[in-house]
Amino acid sequence: MIPARIMIVGILSDTHDRVDATAAAVKTLTANGAEFLIHCGDVGSDPILDQLAGIPSAFVWGNNDFDRRGLQRYAEQLGIRCLGNVGELELGGKTFVVLHGDDERTRQRILAEQRHDYLLQGHTHVKLDHRIGKVRCINPGALHRAREKTVALLDTDSDRLTFLVVVEAPEGGRC
Repeated sequence: MIPARIMIVGILSDTHDRVDATAAAVKTLTANGAEFLIHCGDVGSDPILDQLAGIPSAFVWGNNDFDRRGLQRYAEQLGIRCLGNVGELELGGKTFVVLHGDDERTRQRILAEQRHDYLLQGHTHVKLDHRIGKVRCINPGALHRAREKTVALLDTDSDRLTFLVVVEAPEGGRC
């Protein structure tokens, strides 16, 4: 169940089973007020979902999410919503469509429809924020194979987007 008035949405993508980076990302997002987390695909495995446990969250499949049946079952046990290849959410009175970004035809169809306030995607590992018509397109960047690991924080009330750099704790130590 999604709380009715979520206003601060944390967006992450392309974790590719990097647990330490994901843990640091979730900590960064929640420390900055994220009330709901959206993962834009390429989760990897169960330990990534463990990082989202206990926080209202949803995710879509990426092209590198191979054990989809297993991940979906595990997500259900944790109370995390699996949106499939493409999913829609309403948060803070705004409409979201979430996809990984590897299916360009679907992405173009969604943009042509102009039905959503936000389109969230990953896949490119490059942060992005621009509008196409009324739709604001956001890619938070990536937590794997990215020179700078980033996530995004969106305030649906003010439409303010902030990209946050994720810094992992040094091995064997804690920050």
